[in-house]
Amino acid sequence: MADKPYQNLTQLGSSARLPESPDAARIETVPNPQPGTLYLVRFTAPEFTCLCPVTGQPDFAHFVIDYVPDRAIVESKSLKLYLGSYRNQAAFHEACTLDIAKRLVDALKPQWLRMGGYWYPRGGMPIDVFYQTGPAPGDLWLPDQGVAPYRGRG
Repeated sequence: MADKPYQNLTQLGSSARLPESPDAARIETVPNPQPGTLYLVRFTAPEFTCLCPVTGQPDFAHFVIDYVPDRAIVESKSLKLYLGSYRNQAAFHEACTLDIAKRLVDALKPQWLRMGGYWYPRGGMPIDVFYQTGPAPGDLWLPDQGVAPYRGRG
């Protein structure tokens, strides 16, 4: 590990505004503190928002992102800012979920990643979108994502 593995971080420890768009956002990484150890990292974002590309109305999702690090882990403030950059972006549920998952794969180059996008109902129907890079590593303890299926108010 380098003497200053965190010197390239630009957002953590300083004031940072939400990026204007997901393309303008910077996902920052730091070296994996336990390279060679098989472990799972989970991020849960229960208040994700974007806009419907047709109506402009807000859409809401609960995201669960699981990954097995290789050489890098994601710096969480940069991930929060990246997810927040979708707030005023218009995109369908499938596009948001897959774009986020693939951007994380590009930034982290993890051993494995899966993402569950549990979208709240619009027009009476929830849409859940799932992505993973392939089979989970064999000896990995992989907990359930823990998001209950949508059951309305009853």
